[in-house]
Amino acid sequence: MNIQIYEQEIRDGLSEAIKNNSVAFCAAAESFEPSAETVEKLQKIMASNQNQELALAENKNQIDLYYIKSILVSTGWNKNDDVFDSRELWNAKDTPEDKPFNFMHNEKDIIGHITANEVVDFDGNKIDLNVEEVPNEFNILTSAVIYTSWSDPEQRERMRKIIAEIEENKWFVSMECLFPNFDYALRSSKGEMKVIKRNEASAFLTKHLRSYGGDGKYEDYQVGRLLRNLSFSGKGLVSKPANPRSIILEGNDFFDESQAQTLSLSSLRENDMSDILTKQVEDLRAELAEAKAANEALKQQVAAEQHAELEEKISSLEATIAEQSDKLQKQIADNESVTASLRQAEEALAAKDKEMMDKMKELKEMKKKEAMMKRKAQLEEAGFDAEDASAAVAEFENLDDETFDKVVAVMMKKKAVMMKKDEKMKEKPAKANDDVDTAEATDEILDAVEAPSGVAIAEAVGTGEDSVQNLRAVATEWIGSVLKYNK
Repeated sequence: MNIQIYEQEIRDGLSEAIKNNSVAFCAAAESFEPSAETVEKLQKIMASNQNQELALAENKNQIDLYYIKSILVSTGWNKNDDVFDSRELWNAKDTPEDKPFNFMHNEKDIIGHITANEVVDFDGNKIDLNVEEVPNEFNILTSAVIYTSWSDPEQRERMRKIIAEIEENKWFVSMECLFPNFDYALRSSKGEMKVIKRNEASAFLTKHLRSYGGDGKYEDYQVGRLLRNLSFSGKGLVSKPANPRSIILEGNDFFDESQAQTLSLSSLRENDMSDILTKQVEDLRAELAEAKAANEALKQQVAAEQHAELEEKISSLEATIAEQSDKLQKQIADNESVTASLRQAEEALAAKDKEMMDKMKELKEMKKKEAMMKRKAQLEEAGFDAEDASAAVAEFENLDDETFDKVVAVMMKKKAVMMKKDEKMKEKPAKANDDVDTAEATDEILDAVEAPSGVAIAEAVGTGEDSVQNLRAVATEWIGSVLKYNK
């Protein structure tokens, strides 16, 4: 039977305790032949029912059964601050029937079963189950049997000893009660009763319950656990109660939810609180860092109004929650705005990176173009015509600068040699009878120079891994062909 656990209860470290949504109620076990009873109230109820047989316990006097009865639970506010509203308990009055009776709450050690239930008042008088109005105060009385006949001799002896000790009032009967939910019952020092529904807003009250380690008090109120949708699942024979305070000795204090004021609290999660929630402000301050100034102001207000009545605190709580809710929504909107700004900044940075890459690419292209133009100019200066120079530059754009410069240097050196020879030819005295020979010699020189220059380097060198060596070879061949004239 799962029970909902709220975030405030998780923060208070109560998850495991709340998951165990069951409680044991213990009372002295008594046979149908009662011995001296030390508890006056319980004795009165038992004695009143001494001659009354429970509806489902007619099959008596069997030799292999031992009959016992005990008070299971009473309406009202018990000593453990568990609160049983009369209507809740009335709806659960039939749930104990036909449930197992075990030894020391060991479900593998079944020693009998519950046979019947009876509703009686605090004087032990049977209450009519067909009443139109549920009584405010009553007990649930149960009868059960213990199996006495066992084939195992040791088990028979064990049961004989247990039954003897029951008649000596050495054993108790513990009833297990399951509940899927609970609310909070508040009782002031003046006896005023209030009920607060358990939800995320009010879950901070759980840690004040005695069932979960609290002192049972909050502000000027006693806080009880008001159990909802009860179901009794069985009972056990125990040597002593797990919690002595849960033993029913004098009955429970009166509590009637129909006469209590029902209060409703809105969600308090991540919101400022009024005076009644002073401690919760402290717990939530870490989560409300963005609203620190507002929290400090509220804290001072809480200190000034700490003696105000609970009704005043709750009436002002809704306004405080609404105000803090607006602040929280605004903070969420501000966070979304910051997130959008960060996204825009990231997009702008990415755009700048792309722009820089584009400019670097453009600069690289410009440098490449400038280098190509420089090479073309070098080749033209070395004697290439513009078309051949452009073709050579395009074809060998991947040639490293060092090799290219060496080739151009060779070509320039050759050009200088040719120009010097031309100058010497012009300076040589002309003879009348040598005019024809001189003209022929000049034509031969021109043919020797122009013939290789008319062949594009791109065609002569080709492409591939040996392009540099080929270029050098062509340049060398070209230079050699021009130098033939001097040999």
